[in-house]
Amino acid sequence: MANWVLKGLRTGIRTTGYPSRPERAAGVSPGRPHGASLNSIEQADTLVERCPTRAIERQEGGVAVDHRRCVYCLRCQRDGMETVAPWDASYEWATEGLDEAASAKKLQRAFGRSLHIRFLDAGACSACVSEARQLNNPYYNMHRLGLFTTPTPRNADVLLVSGPVSDAMRLPLRKAYEAMPAPKRVVAIGACAIFGGVFGSSFAASGGASQIIPVDVIVPGCPPPPLAILHGLLLVVGRKPPAQPVSRPSDQVMEPA
Repeated sequence: MANWVLKGLRTGIRTTGYPSRPERAAGVSPGRPHGASLNSIEQADTLVERCPTRAIERQEGGVAVDHRRCVYCLRCQRDGMETVAPWDASYEWATEGLDEAASAKKLQRAFGRSLHIRFLDAGACSACVSEARQLNNPYYNMHRLGLFTTPTPRNADVLLVSGPVSDAMRLPLRKAYEAMPAPKRVVAIGACAIFGGVFGSSFAASGGASQIIPVDVIVPGCPPPPLAILHGLLLVVGRKPPAQPVSRPSDQVMEPA
């Protein structure tokens, strides 16, 4: 035991300082493409054609990126196009939900020091599950911010949903939401939970959590990194502002904050 204490004193604190200060460590975010000003219509059309989820669209003066649909597949960064499409290295990606009535609601800041979260896998591929699980490890340590997980929706303030909501998970998702006490909020993490992702809407999937229950906050990405999910939880309680869901040609590339 004494050896572990000594090792801890020598190592020092390794937990991220976010949200008190920006996180600059390598690897905390994969980044994502950003809207760009382009002089060539051919280059803009090439970027649009390469995007498998229609996240990139041509606008006057260049291209815009709808981050809610982006899966950062890097197709827009290949074959010399990396010099054309800028890359956004930020991680504060969460924004308000597509349902305006739901996104207008806010939890009181008091919940930010005692927020209980129920995670629900609604047919995800486990990528978002793996990223969300990192919030409990020593580096991210969401407990220091008053954020805790709970095994039952009856004790949950926030429902964290991943996956396109497969046919088998439609009823469980609705039941979990209905079992939560009010006030309650829903955070959809990952492209699948937002619009269905690469699976889309079909007989086997609902095309996102908002098709079944109200969604207050969405965290784009495929999968979103842990800090992006953490930003979404802080957005729920009003401790962080929302990100812009779409970056346009005139917008500047965001730096990590």
